[in-house]
Amino acid sequence: MKQKLFFQSSLPRAGSTLLHNIVGHNPDFFVTPTSGLVDLMLGTRIGYNDNPESKASSPEEWQAGFLGYCKAGFDGYIQALTDKPYFFDKSRAWGPYYSLVEMLIPNPKMVFMVRDFRSIYSSMEKLFRKNPDIDPKIMNNIDMTGITTDQRVTHWANTHPVGFTITKLHQCILDGTAQNFLFFKYEDFCKFPDEHMKKMYEFFEIPYYQHDWNNIRQITEENDVVHGIFGDHKIRTELKAVKEDYYEVLGNFTCNRIKNEYKWFYDYFKYR
Repeated sequence: MKQKLFFQSSLPRAGSTLLHNIVGHNPDFFVTPTSGLVDLMLGTRIGYNDNPESKASSPEEWQAGFLGYCKAGFDGYIQALTDKPYFFDKSRAWGPYYSLVEMLIPNPKMVFMVRDFRSIYSSMEKLFRKNPDIDPKIMNNIDMTGITTDQRVTHWANTHPVGFTITKLHQCILDGTAQNFLFFKYEDFCKFPDEHMKKMYEFFEIPYYQHDWNNIRQITEENDVVHGIFGDHKIRTELKAVKEDYYEVLGNFTCNRIKNEYKWFYDYFKYR
């Protein structure tokens, strides 16, 4: 039986690692940490675009060769890592490149975790406060300790990973790509996990697996030093609703500004 590839493309600090580790309890699933598979696909595309021999071939041959190479690469990547029937790959870049993935895998199944932006920025701010003396190179070469919380939020909104992911999500909503995703709101997922997981298994068109919400083991491992202070990929062992403290962490002015600037997000996902 051919192995099935599923995708997760979520906002940062929105429960993507938690979801992946929960799914990984299903013995039929292999789940990745933050994956480089999408970058291998994009790197191949760049190579094909820059290669003189590829440019000299007909457009039809170019496309057929590129897609065939990527399909074989996907299969080889999965088979080298596991013989399990289901492979769940996690990267924030999958969603923005849905149309390209669709050329390789018809009707690709992508799950997208979202979270109130105020909570995302609050989570980042709390991580920053735990690590105020971090190497400034990891902070995109800016002295984050010398500016206000509101200025830090503005900086994160315009840089990777938050700015990139939010911008790409907005574009997916505007061009209609988002209608192909299965969206989970992190806040609702924590309150009603069974309901959400049943939706996911139905979306994947595979049998449901009953998960234990009081005994969540860490399955994926990542070297968080690579990601800097925002690479906190440790998960809780028990799933429960989280306390929203963004007003206390960010302040009224910044919270209200976030909600006004991202009205499209709050309207689309029906956040209060």
